[in-house]
Amino acid sequence: MESVLRPLTVVCAAVVLTLVAGWLLDLLLRQADARHAETPLWGLLRRCGLPFRLVLGTAVLQAAYRPAGVLPAHADAVGHVLTLVQIASTAWLLVGIATAVVEATYARYAAVSPDEARVRRVRTQVTLIQRVLTALAVVVAAAAMLLTFPAMRTVGTSVLASAGVLGIVAGIAAQSSLGNLFAGLQIAFGDTVRIGDTVVVDEEWGKVEEITLTFLVVRTWDERRITMPVSYFTSKPYENWSRGGAQMTGTVFWHLDHSAPVALMRDRLAEILPDIPEWDGRTGTLAVTDTTPNTIVVRAVVTAKDADDLWTVRCAVREQLITWLSDRHPYAFPRVTTTEVIPREAP
Repeated sequence: MESVLRPLTVVCAAVVLTLVAGWLLDLLLRQADARHAETPLWGLLRRCGLPFRLVLGTAVLQAAYRPAGVLPAHADAVGHVLTLVQIASTAWLLVGIATAVVEATYARYAAVSPDEARVRRVRTQVTLIQRVLTALAVVVAAAAMLLTFPAMRTVGTSVLASAGVLGIVAGIAAQSSLGNLFAGLQIAFGDTVRIGDTVVVDEEWGKVEEITLTFLVVRTWDERRITMPVSYFTSKPYENWSRGGAQMTGTVFWHLDHSAPVALMRDRLAEILPDIPEWDGRTGTLAVTDTTPNTIVVRAVVTAKDADDLWTVRCAVREQLITWLSDRHPYAFPRVTTTEVIPREAP
């Protein structure tokens, strides 16, 4: 009976200790989060509760399973399984802590930095670095778990001896993937495109929503997602409307009759712009830019803080001025002049 109760007691004690320690840690983190509302670090660290319990629980079991006689006939197998769980949970915990620290640091930086472009740049770099570190932790943990098997240690020498040949073969086979990987790092530290930038690629306008080491996602104005390899942005031309600042200048065109009241339109534009919340107040001008035998081309130049607001300003100016012309000056719209056909006299 003792051979059953003793191992069961040890396992239950380890589970209870793990749950109590996890509850205490979560309580301390909640209190710290309530006292320090200026940083989200403590709240983010609460995500690490499960890997922390796994690390603690496997550590307690590793120290007690042999003295307690847990499956004595399979003690080596139990110890091996606990070691594998310990390696995996430790890597999980370290990745979670690093992610929480990085996200908290970025959140505090974004809250105090007035430069939106620099914030997007830091966000892009932090995201890619975080993905690289996560991938590295997974690879190291997987390698450490494999090396716990004696057979893997035996073939270690031959694997190292053939690493040069395999590296060449893998490099040739994965040339495209490696190109995207280095392109992702180049984008992160070259500051050519950032998360949140407004870009035009393949005649599609949208915002950069996500950047990974291999692909980039652009969300278009109609909510579509375009997924592109990051190597596209290092090898082909594209428009980045947020480069050097998000402020933008746009134009609105009207094709009107020669008798259109341009001076009155200029005054009307000055009246309606202050009532458009998206207009940033920098520029609002109107002038005749071209003429044809039948019409004149009137252009308004307006500004806004970013591409989305500029689109709204342009649409509002176009709509309101057309409505005003239709109500007050309908003669300003182009007209097609026709005359009656004079019949020819019979010879």
